[in-house]
Amino acid sequence: MPEPLDAEPWFSRYAPLISRALDGALPEASGPLGRLHEAMRYSVLAGGKRIRSMLCLAACEAVGGNPENAAQPAAAIELVHTYSLIHDDLPCMDDDDLRRGQPTNHKVYGDAVAVLAGDGLLSLAFEVMAEASAGIPDSSRLQMVRILAACAGPRGMVGGQALDVDSEGIDDVDLPTLQYIHTRKTGALFSGACRIGGIAGGADDRQTTLLGKFGEKLGLAFQIVDDLLDETGHAEKLGKAAGKDRPRGKVTYPRILGLEESKRRVMELGRVASEIASEFDTPGEPLKAIARFIVERTS
Repeated sequence: MPEPLDAEPWFSRYAPLISRALDGALPEASGPLGRLHEAMRYSVLAGGKRIRSMLCLAACEAVGGNPENAAQPAAAIELVHTYSLIHDDLPCMDDDDLRRGQPTNHKVYGDAVAVLAGDGLLSLAFEVMAEASAGIPDSSRLQMVRILAACAGPRGMVGGQALDVDSEGIDDVDLPTLQYIHTRKTGALFSGACRIGGIAGGADDRQTTLLGKFGEKLGLAFQIVDDLLDETGHAEKLGKAAGKDRPRGKVTYPRILGLEESKRRVMELGRVASEIASEFDTPGEPLKAIARFIVERTS
């Protein structure tokens, strides 16, 4: 079977599973905590491709599992990702007014509620992951919780974001430091999503390791594309502000390597990720399709 060129069929197949799991996990926007719950739902249900949760389901399928078994873990990953976006948009961080074409959470609900909404989503993610059913053994759920915590915490996403903030305005940040930032800030959750999906599908240790490497390569490619789009994209298409990185002195791949070398690195990372996905033969085709989408995306 030829390699799929279009990830949309997979997105269309997986999206209802993720949406149902998210809707079931999020509290209703009613009662004394209605405003907090509304703020949580506002950002989670604002749209987007849900790439990380899609990868979780694709990884489950790659090892022969039923993607429905990974729907709750995928939802947990999406909750963590959305919490990070809410906090990242705050005035004390990237100070963004627009996310996915809509006003950012703090612009609608205020800084305090936005912080609490992010906190609530992060906590809820671990509740959802720990309660993931669909025949997943307790030992596997514990492993998935541990992976999510490591990927989201100071050894992963939070650590990468902290170093990213500390590097702003510094002229001599080198390439190894930049790679260190982005393999944690972005790559860690990509890698974790793929490993968690594999475990939900019954992956063995070798398969889990392969999926982790696939996710790490793809996460780095995703971040480089993000850096490129900030340089060359438009807010109307991106759904968020463009051209903000250079004025703020943020360390990015285009800033260090230039546009053409950054593009070359994206293609190379995509090639390596696709080779890893090929290890799973036909069941790995959703992973390859999503990898191609990430490498070629324009928004």
